[in-house]
Amino acid sequence: MSNLIADWRDRPTHRRVWALAAPMILSNISVPLVALVDSTVIGHLPHAHQLGAVAVGASLYTFLAWAMGFLRMGSTGFAAQAAGRGDGAALRQILLQGLLLAMGLAVVLGALGVPLSGVALHFMQPSAELDQMTREFFHTRLFGLPAALASYALVGWFLGTQNARAPLAILLSTNLVNIALNLWFVLGLEWGVVGAARASVIAEWTGALIGLMMTRQALRAYPGHIVWATLALWQSWRPLLAVNRDIFIRSLALQSVFFLITVQGARLGDATVAANALLLNGLLLTAHALDGLAHAVEALCGHAIGARDRNALRRSLVVACGWSLLASLGFAGLFLFAGHLFIQMQTDITSVRDTAFLYLPYLAVLPLIAVWSYLLDGLFIGATRAREMRNGMLLTVVLLLPFAWALQGYGNHGLWITFLLFMLLRSLTLGLIAWRLRQNDGWFARAH
Repeated sequence: MSNLIADWRDRPTHRRVWALAAPMILSNISVPLVALVDSTVIGHLPHAHQLGAVAVGASLYTFLAWAMGFLRMGSTGFAAQAAGRGDGAALRQILLQGLLLAMGLAVVLGALGVPLSGVALHFMQPSAELDQMTREFFHTRLFGLPAALASYALVGWFLGTQNARAPLAILLSTNLVNIALNLWFVLGLEWGVVGAARASVIAEWTGALIGLMMTRQALRAYPGHIVWATLALWQSWRPLLAVNRDIFIRSLALQSVFFLITVQGARLGDATVAANALLLNGLLLTAHALDGLAHAVEALCGHAIGARDRNALRRSLVVACGWSLLASLGFAGLFLFAGHLFIQMQTDITSVRDTAFLYLPYLAVLPLIAVWSYLLDGLFIGATRAREMRNGMLLTVVLLLPFAWALQGYGNHGLWITFLLFMLLRSLTLGLIAWRLRQNDGWFARAH
């Protein structure tokens, strides 16, 4: 206990954590704000299926894009460890490899996205109006996929170098442009659901181009030259691809859970899927804010592991855990006491409001359960321990299946209880794996 108190009182660690976390929290919060604006603008159109189309279409797109989240996570861990070693050549190689992977995967996903969305909608069994509008929204969003994936790689790389200002510029520019164009296209030009999708596409390309322009200045702090011949060697790609493979499997399992919630909600009716979308916007707001602290953990822990500094690793975790707990309590109180205002702000459709009000208590409990998985993800990403993350997520899904099956007869209540159990099991499995690694000094066993 005395060690924990001493670590918490270490002022330089607080400054380092917040130097990274504050810009990332500010920029991350802009991400769910876009979803809130989407919901608010579309939610004040006359029909529930219009809001449902944005919810389902965005879920389809998010399933594809966020499954590629390894582009950010893999880049962060390797870049943080390279920065800890002062290896400028490795930093350049990681950046280029991340961007090349982003472009290749965007082409593949763009080709697969249209037929896969048709299959998904078939299983959802939505109304005819919801089906048509969802397809229009999703097909338009695919044009922004290359830029979105490139931004993942760029944000991850900048975080690894402990540069939080560049991700702030990328994400804020993306999301502020998105919000402005959303209001113009949907309300001003009356383009409806497709207008919201077009706004997102333009915004994603804006952010990616800004990020690319900022890499040149960032590299000046790390002298070195990329060895072009190594890009043709499998050995130079193998560590990054191995980590990305494991993070991809983990992300695919995670996104499958979110996607299945949308699928099951769609089967319960247009009002239910729309209400769940509004509530999940609260989760997005919480997760992206708390992820700012998790991103600080990624960069600081990766740097400490690269420099083989055990004390810095421990202090970073203690300080980030303390602040994350305080933040999660704040969000729980916000949704408990002001949740109705949060829902009313997003829509004036009575049936959607009434449905969302019924399930608000689940949203209030969620931050207190989910916070630990976000922090542990940051630790594993910084340590490039993707295999353990993958195994923890797969174990979580396997453990969840019996509960999901037993609760499916309880409608939307069963759906939300299942989701809370998923977040709890996710934290417990990662925590157990982290404890075992600490017992064996595994965090420093294979720093690249």
